[in-house]
Amino acid sequence: MTARTEEGQVPDLLYSEAEEDLRAAVRSLLDDRCDAPQVIARTESATPYDPRLWKALAADIGAAGLLVPEKFGGQGAGHREAAVVVEELGRSVVPAPYLTSSVVATETLLALGTQDGPVAALLAELATGRKVAVLAVPFCAAEPDPSTVTAALDGTLGPIADAAAADVLLVPTTDGLYAVEAAAAGVAVEPLVALDLTRPLAAVTLTGATGTRLADAGTSLAAVRRGLLAGAGLLASEQLGLAEWCLTETVRHTRERHQFNRPVGSFQSLKHRMAQLWLEVVSARAAARNAADALATGSPETPLAVAVAQAYCSKVAVHAAEECVQLHGGIGMTWEHPSHLYLKRAKADSIAYGTAGRHRETVAELMELPAP
Repeated sequence: MTARTEEGQVPDLLYSEAEEDLRAAVRSLLDDRCDAPQVIARTESATPYDPRLWKALAADIGAAGLLVPEKFGGQGAGHREAAVVVEELGRSVVPAPYLTSSVVATETLLALGTQDGPVAALLAELATGRKVAVLAVPFCAAEPDPSTVTAALDGTLGPIADAAAADVLLVPTTDGLYAVEAAAAGVAVEPLVALDLTRPLAAVTLTGATGTRLADAGTSLAAVRRGLLAGAGLLASEQLGLAEWCLTETVRHTRERHQFNRPVGSFQSLKHRMAQLWLEVVSARAAARNAADALATGSPETPLAVAVAQAYCSKVAVHAAEECVQLHGGIGMTWEHPSHLYLKRAKADSIAYGTAGRHRETVAELMELPAP
C-alpha cells in the first residue's frame, strides 16, 4: 500500500505479503528446474528456452498475466508484482522471454487502449502463456524508430531480444503497429551471436509479410514508448536480482574459502569491497522498487523514476558481477561456475533499453539540470 503525505504520494519501497508469497513460488520453481548447471546446459544447446519451465512459470503460477486485466484473462495485478518475478528471473539468469513478452509486448498492447478485436485476443493468449510476443525494436533502443519498416512490411530489424522464441512479432511501421506471425511467409528470423547466451538475439527480416494492423502511427508510437519505458523500469529489478545473487554468493564463498588458515573474507581489504557492494545493492533496491511503484501507480514521475533506476542499477549490476568473478579467484574464471553468466547478463543489460549515459541525460532533461 502506498502512503500519502501533504506533499503528495510517497512510494512504498517495501514488499507486501502477497509479493513475498509470489517470490517464494517463483524461487521454488527456479530452484527445482533452473539451477546453474541446467542454465549452462541450456546455453550450450540449440534451444536455450525450456518450454516446460515457461508453461510452469507463465500458466501454472500465472506470472505471464500479471499485467493483464482480468477481463482479458489475466491476473489483474501490476508492475510491483511483475517486478518481483523479474527480480527472481535475474537472480537465476533464467533464459525465458518474460521481460520481452509479459512486460514490454504486453504493456505495448495495453497502451493501445483497445477493449476488443485482435488486441484483446492477443492479450488473452499472452496472459495464459499460450503465445509469446516480442516487440520488434532493437534491444538497445530507448526510443522506437518506426521508419525502419515500411507499411508494406518490408525491412530488417535487429538485434531483437527473444525473437527466436516469439510466436508473434509486434512491428512498428510508418503506417502503425502490426502483429506478424513469426512463422508466416515473408518473415526470416536469423540468430545472432550474443554476449549473453541466456537472452539470445536475432535479426528479423520482413519481405512483404502479412500482418494485422493493430493501431495507427500516432497511437502505436505512444504505445511502443510506453512498452519500452516499462521494460527499462522492470529491467532495473532484473539487475537488482542479479546483483543480489552475486553479492550473496561472493560472501558465501569468501567465508568458506581459507587461506593462511583463515577465511579469505576476514581480510580487511575484501571486507571493504563487499561492504561497499552491499551499500550499492541496497541503493539499487530502492531505485528499482521506486521505478516499479511509479509504473504501478501511474505516477507522473514515472519517466524520472525509470531513468534514475536504469542510470544507477546498470552500474551496480556490472560491478557486482565483476566482483563476483574476481573474488572467486581461479574458479570464477571457469565455464562450470555460473559467475560468467551473471557478468554477461549484466553487461548486456547495461545497454538494453538505453545506456546508463542515455538515462542520465534523461534525468538531467527532466530535472532541468546541466547535461552530465
